[in-house]
Amino acid sequence: MNNLMNYCKNSFIILLLISIILFIMGLKFLLGNLVYFIEWELISLNSLSIVMTFLFDWMSLMFMSFVLMISSLVIFYSNQYMSEDFNINRFILLVLMFVLSMMFLIISPNLISILLGWDGLGLVSYCLVIYFQNVKSYNAGMVTALSNRIGDVALLMAIAWMLNYGSWNYIFYLEMKSMDFEMLIIGGLIMLAAMTKSAQIPFSSWLPMAMAAPTPVSALVHSSTLVTAGVYLLIRFQILLVNSWMGQFLLLISGLTMFMSGLGANFEFDLKKIIALSTLSQLGLMMSILSMGFYKLAFFHLLTHALFKAMLFMCAGVIIHNVKNFQDIRFMGNLMMNMPLTCSCFNIANLALCGMPFLAGFYSKDLILEMAMLSYLNGFSFFLFFFSTGLTVSYSMRLVFYSLTGEFNLNSLNMMNDKSWNMIFSIYFLMIMVIIGGSMLSWLLLFNLEMICLPIMMKLLILFICMFGGILGYLISNISLFFYNKSLNNYYFSYFFGTMWFMPVISTLGIIKVPLMLGKNIFKGFDQGWSEFFGGQILYIQFKNYSLLIQELQNNNLKIYLLSFMSWVMILILMMLFLN
Repeated sequence: MNNLMNYCKNSFIILLLISIILFIMGLKFLLGNLVYFIEWELISLNSLSIVMTFLFDWMSLMFMSFVLMISSLVIFYSNQYMSEDFNINRFILLVLMFVLSMMFLIISPNLISILLGWDGLGLVSYCLVIYFQNVKSYNAGMVTALSNRIGDVALLMAIAWMLNYGSWNYIFYLEMKSMDFEMLIIGGLIMLAAMTKSAQIPFSSWLPMAMAAPTPVSALVHSSTLVTAGVYLLIRFQILLVNSWMGQFLLLISGLTMFMSGLGANFEFDLKKIIALSTLSQLGLMMSILSMGFYKLAFFHLLTHALFKAMLFMCAGVIIHNVKNFQDIRFMGNLMMNMPLTCSCFNIANLALCGMPFLAGFYSKDLILEMAMLSYLNGFSFFLFFFSTGLTVSYSMRLVFYSLTGEFNLNSLNMMNDKSWNMIFSIYFLMIMVIIGGSMLSWLLLFNLEMICLPIMMKLLILFICMFGGILGYLISNISLFFYNKSLNNYYFSYFFGTMWFMPVISTLGIIKVPLMLGKNIFKGFDQGWSEFFGGQILYIQFKNYSLLIQELQNNNLKIYLLSFMSWVMILILMMLFLN
């Protein structure tokens, strides 16, 4: 156990040191406006050369720094959270493989090497989702893998289409050929790949299902790795989204994803699924502002979101650990009395998610919403932006009401406390980052600020929406008896919103009922039916009959010999008659 603890601590220290070094390098690259493009020739055979390429700029270095910082804290956190697991070494190695795949994806300006990181994320995420090895985990892992496979195929098609340019280094062709037909097709395929990885409509159902993974994995996946890979890839291809059909389509899809997930979270009772749906909502926000051309703002929100979302999941993990692995928020309540430290951090992360002034989420969300107001948006997109922001605050307040206030609804005999020091240390580290990270990043990344000049009512609209959403969420939860009686009266309405617009049903039963059942019938009818009957089976029956006949002949049976003798005699008589 001591060796294991040292292993976790060593991983934590090494990753954290690399993270700090990368952050300092990222600042140097940002201030000096530097970009390093490194080519490493692996094989050179006659005219064939296989070259590995790496792209180091301020964006890739900053993102790598944040990924490594969060993964180091997750590994330190897992040391205690997964302490009862006999295979914790395997778990830590899987997490490290996951992080390595993400690193590979971040620094690749080449679609081939991006595919290696992309598929690495997909494979390791499947292994982590099915980690607990029960039916629910297996089903969730299969839906996750199959949903992401669509994006992998799109990426493969984009690689095949890039043969038209003679190289897979997309970074060279974006500006020169931004309106070229071929580049638009490649951009469309990349957008499809990003939509599957970042779980936009209609591929959203896998994200809440992936909550079957251990909580440290959820903290890593939902903050800085798997789901953000799609957003990061689109940030690299952002020039193709401006003034094109792709940007308009992505704005609609991401806005609907924001709205759908925010609405669904208000009907959900699973603690981890509520936080997963909030991730989906924030991904929609990043995608929508990215589709409007503000890629720096999308990246800024990507970094701040990583901080408070990792913290939110870590706090949820401590709460689940203490309430005997229950995840239903109706079993919780009044946790503030027993776990004040964890609940305080949970509240800070929730407020950062809502966009509370001067926390991490405020700096990026407020800028995004103000830029949306300043841009040429239609009424529907404007409604989706602001209504979804209100829903975010609503489900956050609902979560606070159910878990932290009210009455405790679990066993009267319990052992709840804040003595999980490894977990608390990781949460505290992130809490400091959540408090100072937003302002620090806004000073560092956005040093050439432009004035956003809006009327006072539009400036206050964001604050008003947040306050209204929070009050609504708390009141609906407080008068829950009336609300749930109403929701039971309109059961289909509640079921529709609570199941993400039937997307999990379509993703699973939709696949099972039509393609898989059709495949089964074809297999039974043709492979095991007609082709078997007229192919293998009929040959088998004929050969069996011949072998039985030969066996009878070989048994030296007197009757056979008499019959054969009589037949020869008959043949001789017939031949003589014929000759005469």
